[in-house]
Amino acid sequence: MASPGTSRTLSIPNVFALIALLLAAFWGVGSGVWWPLVSVTVVGSVAALARLLRRRDDDTERRVCVLVLGDIGRSPRMQYHSLSLSKHGYEVILVGYLDSIPRRDVLEEDRIHIVPIAEVKGFTGGPKILTYLTKVSVQFMQVLMVLLFLKPHAHILMQNPPGLPGMASAWLACVLRGARLLVDWHNYGYTIMALSLGHAHPLVRIAQCYEHVFGPLASKHLCVTEAMKEDLDRNWGIKATTLYDRPAAIFRETPLEARHKLFGRLSRTLPSFRHDCDDDNATEKTVFSERDLKTDTVTLRADRPALLISSTSWTEDEDFSMLLQALQAYEDFISRGEKLPPLICVITGKGPQKERYVKMIDSLRLEHVKICTPWLEAEDYPVLLGSSDLGVCLHKSSSGLDLPMKVVDMFGCCLPVCAVQFLCLEELVKHEHNGLIFSDSQQLARQLKSLLSDFTSNDGKLAAFRRNLHATREQRWDANWDKHVLPLLKTS
Repeated sequence: MASPGTSRTLSIPNVFALIALLLAAFWGVGSGVWWPLVSVTVVGSVAALARLLRRRDDDTERRVCVLVLGDIGRSPRMQYHSLSLSKHGYEVILVGYLDSIPRRDVLEEDRIHIVPIAEVKGFTGGPKILTYLTKVSVQFMQVLMVLLFLKPHAHILMQNPPGLPGMASAWLACVLRGARLLVDWHNYGYTIMALSLGHAHPLVRIAQCYEHVFGPLASKHLCVTEAMKEDLDRNWGIKATTLYDRPAAIFRETPLEARHKLFGRLSRTLPSFRHDCDDDNATEKTVFSERDLKTDTVTLRADRPALLISSTSWTEDEDFSMLLQALQAYEDFISRGEKLPPLICVITGKGPQKERYVKMIDSLRLEHVKICTPWLEAEDYPVLLGSSDLGVCLHKSSSGLDLPMKVVDMFGCCLPVCAVQFLCLEELVKHEHNGLIFSDSQQLARQLKSLLSDFTSNDGKLAAFRRNLHATREQRWDANWDKHVLPLLKTS
């Protein structure tokens, strides 16, 4: 069972002893004591602190701190890292926010110990820059103190972004404790800031300088695409190992029985999943499926709507107005008499811009298209992906160098996607092979019309994409991690 991973590496008596030594030094200054005595006292205190921080035990080399300066439950890649480390006998101290529940296998793994930290808000009521600077300063000390009081560990594996100020805290903690820092580059933090502030904003420039200074100080580096690997080498002087995101084993096509159970459970809170009541007591129905209670067999309904799914963090790097405009156009196609199935669109996730988009959804004039925005539990999300007909990805990389994890998971479920175009997307989505790439809402609307017009047919384009995904199914996360990351821990 995951549990707190703190220890008494710096015991309370030792801390008080160090404080007493430092106070004695300051008292000596005020009393006119010869300054060399003060210097010796301070140096001795620092040396004693360094010895305490670098104290190791028999398990230090088999202990890794995984640092996420964000919500652990919404950081699947770092959870996968933790599980892979534990499978190879490493004790994992997973540090981050607990805004949402992590995966069940993370919580139930005895070798993974979660250390929750509270999100810092900063001062309110003053200028935004003051709020930001105070937040960063307090976070720096918060993360540093947490890392210094953990059990002795040989590595810190941290996610970037967010790396400000976690990267500086992790680097300093590694210096003080004799550990090694591994940075997993998912993107660049400053490019994400630039989405809302603009590239010329002073804070964006400071963040860019910060990443360029502290990034190369890490011992080893991982990144998510070959394009990012080349950019890190060319512009940052960083040699990184590409670790493509791969789907975990839980992402797979969902059997009919599990689909029906999920649809029934979701229908309790999502009216669009609910079948209108009738007098048929021999059948248990949802809008998508039905169970014959006499034979206990489940089938998909012939008149079911198409199920479209997208997931999001509701941030600036995803423009969901494109999807909403495309859905309105799809509604208009049907209103003009085109033979298209009704459509249910599920958009799952949490984030700062959700309220804004929910208002936009409420303003749409839709009869044949229904949109719902639930938050799905970690165990339900892969089941719904594996039950869907088509996925949509609105992730548009701020740097043009990262790939959307949501598409990786969809492909693990053999779910074709429509994805918005950006620089290195072709490393993942092959147009007209495992999905389609679009650049605007009109193009997406035409793609929805083309793909969903015969979505139940085994001869349609969606079925062909599914067959291609079956044929080109690549290695899963575990084998990929063993090949690329495990050697880094042994040689760093």
